[in-house]
Amino acid sequence: MTSYMQKKETIERKWYVIDAEGKSLGRVASLAATYLRGKHKPTYTPHIDCGDNIIIINAQKVNLTGNKLDNKMYYNHSQYTGGLRERTARTMREEYPVEMVERAVKGMLPHNRLGRDMYRKLHVYAGAEHEQQAQKPEVLEVK
Repeated sequence: MTSYMQKKETIERKWYVIDAEGKSLGRVASLAATYLRGKHKPTYTPHIDCGDNIIIINAQKVNLTGNKLDNKMYYNHSQYTGGLRERTARTMREEYPVEMVERAVKGMLPHNRLGRDMYRKLHVYAGAEHEQQAQKPEVLEVK
């Protein structure tokens, strides 16, 4: 018995929108990563980008549990001596909400060429409005 392997030509992509208002960051990110990879489909093939397009709205209003707002740190380094920049999750949520959600989702995707292709199908917006109304996205509920 052979396993089914999907081909690039037969992929059907849908558009989904996730409202992150009041939802936990990890739950939103894991649901988005699952749909970006295509693992929700019965035709999932690990070496093919068979996932769907995801729109995340209200990234400013995402929830973090416990003391993560003050204890969780985000690091960047400029590759110069003394170039380490660190920010708390509270700062990220107030000033860079899109980047915070994108980092959470990107960390759950494969770290290779395939993961970079999947990441390009992610669209995150700080507010409730998004530019992909013409694609008629379906609403995904975070549990």
